[in-house]
Amino acid sequence: MSALCFAISIIGWALLLCAALGTLYMALATRILARFFGQRQSMPSRTEPVTLLKPLYGDEPRLAENLASFLDQDHAGPIQLLLGVHRADDAAIPAVRALQARFPQARIDLVINDIRHGANGKISNLINMMPQAAHETLILSDSDMAVDRDYVTRIVTALDDPDVGAVSCVYRGRGDAGFWSQLGAAGLSWQFLPGAVFGTALKLARPCMGSTIALRRTTLDRVGGFTAFADKLADDYAIGEAVHALGLAVAIPPMLVVHGSAERSFNELWRHELRWGATVRDVVPVAYAMGVIGIPLPLALLGLLIHPLPGAILTLAALTVRLNLAVTADKIAGARTAPLWWLPMRDCLTMGVFIASLFVRRVDWRGTALNMGSDGRVAVHSETAPS
Repeated sequence: MSALCFAISIIGWALLLCAALGTLYMALATRILARFFGQRQSMPSRTEPVTLLKPLYGDEPRLAENLASFLDQDHAGPIQLLLGVHRADDAAIPAVRALQARFPQARIDLVINDIRHGANGKISNLINMMPQAAHETLILSDSDMAVDRDYVTRIVTALDDPDVGAVSCVYRGRGDAGFWSQLGAAGLSWQFLPGAVFGTALKLARPCMGSTIALRRTTLDRVGGFTAFADKLADDYAIGEAVHALGLAVAIPPMLVVHGSAERSFNELWRHELRWGATVRDVVPVAYAMGVIGIPLPLALLGLLIHPLPGAILTLAALTVRLNLAVTADKIAGARTAPLWWLPMRDCLTMGVFIASLFVRRVDWRGTALNMGSDGRVAVHSETAPS
């Protein structure tokens, strides 16, 4: 029994050590987050023609509003909004038609093509859309993103650097479908955003995110076009790595875009975050495993069960630092993502997703089960393969 007690004590101290390191990390991440967005400067409008690529799948809360934000730009040059769906009865099409009626002078093109080019439905959609892309500068972004009026100008300016092959953006969360979507958005604003900025600022990571991937058509051709990523689950990361392989950087300018979370149930939120966690685990396994220190509050609470006094001190410290970070992130965003008292619940959910993601080998992507391979590729699970 004494050996068991000793082992439990060691586990408790290990949990508290990780919680202490995580608390220090979160304090530093808060400072870096504030400093990163303090670099934002105004800049003159640009005139380059730009094609905005938007692969769509189904209806989403505020879809038309999100898409409209990409047209309501200060950019002085021509903008083509190119949208794509796989089916003529896709529920996203009414939002596209409404957008065309609202902006009759804008160039808004819709491609409907059911050809599949691989397991990744989004990339298949993009491959089908590309023949209709009119301009050299391409800006791809997910359908659930919303942006400010200077978005295109800032992206094009960042792409001017001859050492830059692509531009991506960090993002905050916005809950669009009630409690569960708001809880998911809190994870983006209070956990993902500071972590992404921390890794970028200290050059510990080189993210490329579906929130925005801007690149020249010539660069896309050099990495093999979208076809090269048709079976990649983490297509955004893979595109970034391909750009780096050319000797070019993926720039992350100090600007923030908005991700509209749409989860209506715990099951939807769990599946979404589990897929995201398992994807990151596969592309950067060591960094993902070390990321557990970025969840200090649950670690301190677990340590509290074994070593009450030091556990209580660390729990209070972790909670204080996490609340400060959440307030800072929401101040930068200019909006409260979720009630602050949700933070302990949000962090415990993050810990649960982290643990579960270490073991999963099959994920759900918009109703399709995908088997994850060891090389970052995916294949449609036979039971859900499209006929």
